[in-house]
Amino acid sequence: QGLGTKEWREFGRTEVIDNTLNPDFVRKFVLDFFFEEKQNLRFDVYNVDTKSSNFSKHDFLGQTFCTLGEIIGSLGSRLDRMLSGIPGKKCGTIIFAAEELSNCRDIATMQFCANKLDKKDFFGKSDPFLVFYRSNEDGTFTILTMCHHSGHFTTSYRELSRGQNQFNVYEVLNPKKKGKKKKYINSGTVTLLSFKAESEYTFVDFIRGGTQLNFTVAIDFTASNGNPSQPTSLHYMSPYQMNMYAMALKAVGEIIQDYDSDKLFPAYGFGAKLPPDGKISHAFPLNSNPENPNCMGIDGVLEAYFQSLRMVQLYGPTNFAPVISQVARCAAEVTDGSQYFVLLMITDGVISDMIQTKESVVNASSLPMSIIIVGVGPAEFDAMEELDGDNVRVSSRGRVAERDIVQV
Repeated sequence: QGLGTKEWREFGRTEVIDNTLNPDFVRKFVLDFFFEEKQNLRFDVYNVDTKSSNFSKHDFLGQTFCTLGEIIGSLGSRLDRMLSGIPGKKCGTIIFAAEELSNCRDIATMQFCANKLDKKDFFGKSDPFLVFYRSNEDGTFTILTMCHHSGHFTTSYRELSRGQNQFNVYEVLNPKKKGKKKKYINSGTVTLLSFKAESEYTFVDFIRGGTQLNFTVAIDFTASNGNPSQPTSLHYMSPYQMNMYAMALKAVGEIIQDYDSDKLFPAYGFGAKLPPDGKISHAFPLNSNPENPNCMGIDGVLEAYFQSLRMVQLYGPTNFAPVISQVARCAAEVTDGSQYFVLLMITDGVISDMIQTKESVVNASSLPMSIIIVGVGPAEFDAMEELDGDNVRVSSRGRVAERDIVQV
């Protein structure tokens, strides 16, 4: 199903396996995976009776729906689903398995030196540099990086990975000189001094390895959102459509939840006065249960959100640090790589405790945790961009964040 459309298009078909109720299909389908998108899939199963490609000529056996994220997010990237579609009949089970196409994820760091290269400058010595090319399947070469060269030499990744040895000393050959001089030997040598390779793992690698995402929600309950009973409010509870907070929560949550096995999501509010004494809180559970703030699925979070809107008084200020620290404490308890925490913060305006928020982000940057900040409404959100360390890492009291963990 294409993004933003309800129409389905056929992507491909498996081979036909004759006379079996337990077919093991061999044909694979290659799809581009986008973590940030909800990629809906539908699988229809038919019993083939003729050579016709028209589905109406065959018996329908059942169908099932899922997302690509659900398959990848399942244990071992293997998902079992019941087939349905024929009233009053059990249609069987279908099993999906996903794997990432193999590619080289090694990052290689190499150090070279050169000796007795050709002199190119009329006055003075040459200014040499290295140019690296990758060999293509069609025999051509693609430039990778440049580190006035005297000639060329060829080698392979496998040879370089052996490190410094007698075989990793390369003669530099200049074709023009070689054609002119009969006694030409080479234009110098290049020697590999060191080689180090480190693997760079992908998101899919961690998910397939068993890492679970723990999804936490924090919603802005400050008075700047407007009275929830008024249509102008960003928290307006319309009987006909979701408000902007609910839409943002559903859009992000439905993607993240595919990678959270128990579908239990802690959900908090911040910036409200709570009953019965009107105390201001910046990390109150939406389900009113401090001992267990978990909600069942995104629908459970939405239900708790609407329930809180009826109970609390929108107030302020817009403090981020308390709820960030709350999730960071949970992340600090996990040190074996089995869990990764994602905090979704939905807000309508400027952060009131920016200094404290920066400190909490720096403290959390060493933990298995990321923060997604979604702004709703017409307010300016430029100030929040400094939390997103794409260009400049967040710093606090002379300390710089170890990683960029905030996405605005």
